[in-house]
Amino acid sequence: MPAYAAFLRAVNVGGTGKLAMADLRALTEGIGARNVQTYIASGNVAFSHDAAPADVQSALEKALHDHAGKPVGVLLRTLAQLDALTAGTPFPDAPGDKVICLLTDAPIPAAPAADATHHTAEDIRPGPGALYIHYPDGQGRSRLRLPAMAEGTARNLNTIRKMRSLLAERS
Repeated sequence: MPAYAAFLRAVNVGGTGKLAMADLRALTEGIGARNVQTYIASGNVAFSHDAAPADVQSALEKALHDHAGKPVGVLLRTLAQLDALTAGTPFPDAPGDKVICLLTDAPIPAAPAADATHHTAEDIRPGPGALYIHYPDGQGRSRLRLPAMAEGTARNLNTIRKMRSLLAERS
């Protein structure tokens, strides 16, 4: 049975509002998922499901919409995709909490910094299904804005690695 990691957009930070992780687990189980486990209270859930990725993503988005009363973005990744993301980091020596993976289903721009505003010390690089952003001074001090931020969702590399390990346990 394939394993998936779902990363929800804008959960617990405004926008779509708060979602208890117990509710996220129940909603994920409600679409037929097994071995469901959430990780930290920011909309990360690992699980197994027999359906194809697009069908799983659509079902979870519908369940979340029905629960929240508004759209909640879901970015779904497989173990192979998370392996590529973790192995491909262009910042292997940077602390994992200072490297952000901006996950998106939109095409990744070849020169992502070209459309950035408020860009200072951050280093932005394209990756597989994500933009890597190294925040040497920490993300909290940055005012960086990228067009992909409007549709994607960001997780630090430590979280991506943890979700990868949760998927490996299910594969």
